[in-house]
Amino acid sequence: MRYVSLDLETTGGNFERHQILELAAVVEDSKHPLPLHELPSFRRVVRHPEYVGSAGALALNARLLEELAHKGPNRELCTPDELLPQLREFLLVQGFKTDKKNCVTFTIAGKNVAVFDVPFLRRLPGYGTLVRTEPATLDPAAFYLNWHKDTRLPTMQTCKARAKFEDDAVAHEALADALDVVRLLRPFYER
Repeated sequence: MRYVSLDLETTGGNFERHQILELAAVVEDSKHPLPLHELPSFRRVVRHPEYVGSAGALALNARLLEELAHKGPNRELCTPDELLPQLREFLLVQGFKTDKKNCVTFTIAGKNVAVFDVPFLRRLPGYGTLVRTEPATLDPAAFYLNWHKDTRLPTMQTCKARAKFEDDAVAHEALADALDVVRLLRPFYER
């Protein structure tokens, strides 16, 4: 199965008010997994005319705001209007196909992707016409749930600890977090 591990960094948790700062996507083929550093990846930072956010999210993403403030050339920089057309081109180059309506549809994976990332994606120009996600999503939390002890789904850090990763810290960098999702899902391909 081919899926896209996708992660966003945003100015806050309210998809109606806050904005995407960074999007990263990694293409994984569970039948032919490559070394992580060889996986096809896509990363964009998103420049808005101005930013609205919560203090916590803005502080967490200070490095992104510095990158966005830099006036020099940045091939990973785009506007919200350019984000999904560029993601679509990346997916087409990776062999994803269009449906009858010329839309690229893909299975998405990520930690809390269904309730956090997908609502932000749906607000972007071109969602549903250029690209869209399948209704079902892959979240590694379900694979690392302790049914006898947990009272809620485990966090990314807990998933990484249960997977016995050397470092269980969450990077809060879209590409690193998207790669961690692939690492968390890989042990289950053979089951």
